[in-house]
Amino acid sequence: MNHQQNKSYINELWDKSIVPTLMDYIRIPNKSPLFDSDWKRNGHMDKAAELIANWCRDNAVPDMKLEIVQLEGRTPVILIEIPGSSDETILLYGHFDKQPEMRGWDSDLDPWKPVLRGEKLYGRGGADDGYSTFASLAAIKSLHAQNIPHARCVILIEGCEESGSYDLPFYIEALENRIGKPSLVICLDSGCGNYEQLWMTTSLRGMVTGNLHIDVLKQGVHSGNGSGIVPSCFLILRQLLSRIENESNGEILLRDLFVTIPEERVHQAAFSAQVLGQHIYDDFPFVDNVKPVTTDLAELILNRTWRPALSVIGAEGLPSLKSAGSVTLPSLSFALSMRLPPTCDPMKAASALKSTLEKNPPFGAQVRFESGKTSSGWNAPIEAEWLKEAATAASNNYFGKEALYMGEGGTIPFMGMLGKKFPKAQFLITGVLGPQSNAHGPNEFLHIPMGKNLTCCVAEVIAKHYQQR
Repeated sequence: MNHQQNKSYINELWDKSIVPTLMDYIRIPNKSPLFDSDWKRNGHMDKAAELIANWCRDNAVPDMKLEIVQLEGRTPVILIEIPGSSDETILLYGHFDKQPEMRGWDSDLDPWKPVLRGEKLYGRGGADDGYSTFASLAAIKSLHAQNIPHARCVILIEGCEESGSYDLPFYIEALENRIGKPSLVICLDSGCGNYEQLWMTTSLRGMVTGNLHIDVLKQGVHSGNGSGIVPSCFLILRQLLSRIENESNGEILLRDLFVTIPEERVHQAAFSAQVLGQHIYDDFPFVDNVKPVTTDLAELILNRTWRPALSVIGAEGLPSLKSAGSVTLPSLSFALSMRLPPTCDPMKAASALKSTLEKNPPFGAQVRFESGKTSSGWNAPIEAEWLKEAATAASNNYFGKEALYMGEGGTIPFMGMLGKKFPKAQFLITGVLGPQSNAHGPNEFLHIPMGKNLTCCVAEVIAKHYQQR
């Protein structure tokens, strides 16, 4: 491979075609079905799929087949089949559904308005994960431009990832013969510790969500009468949360939610901590004087990747500040999200949460925990020597630095599915979600140089995959 030619070809394609199309994609509010129950009638999902599919048709390689597949009552997937020079198959994965708007965007930014600021493209979904289809096909196009052989490639882009990929198993079954049995899976929906080198994701956490309901009264009463007699919902909440989380440091207390961390992952975390330094926490938008839960950098990485962690992500029953009266509230509900270690059984974790929260409720209050979405984590198989060498070479060629290996704190349900279905496959899980890119939050951006260099790396790894057969 001519590395300079690869870089020039991909950079030009990004500048002239991919970035403008991504800007059109950002304008489409194609929220995942969990956040838009009328997604089919609203038509945003179909519009986004057509936009991406049309770009792919305009940039097709020889004999490429593209289809938007939609099973009855399910979100669509984009399936692209590209013949290769060997019988082996590479599966490239991404998604085109988006998280909801979220409040807190800068005054000159908006989730559905693309804004270019220097080398960053702001807007919802550009980095998570709209760029993935374009980058996948661009990498293959670059190989064709140099007449470099590659294995058969299948690009699968789903529309339900942000809702837990609950539609995806049906497509994996329905399209099983067309997908084949990949020997390499490339996923571009993950993160990076910085924008200066290729990052290989070695693990993903699982997740359990649920709604905690607390009822103490049949109706609200004047707080002058109720307070001091009626146990408040917040008093009960504090006691319940203290059953599962150490209130002084956030450590989870339920042993069923822990696993033994593989020694190799501990070493990788320590090495990544040396490279990233205080950027591990300095890159978060802390308000003044707020500190991380510990300053042990390796422990912070392990906390984020191999240990359970609780977040309270929503509440219902609280009046707004302007309409808050002097009332002892009768009931409150809270949305809980528990991130799980990669190899923790999510069903066992959900059961442990439910029993711990509901047993012997304080003051005899009515307490119910309704389990919601559960997702399995994923721990990558040991990387084959050829993949390690290819990743190192690609990172050095396009970033000037070696590739690094680190787990991610998020969840990509598809990886757990594929890990079980194709246990002999190798995995290149990577992405552009780096410092302050803020996927799911306000001011999400795509770091364009990272996207370009990552596309170059994918092209080189695909070429190396063919050479090592």
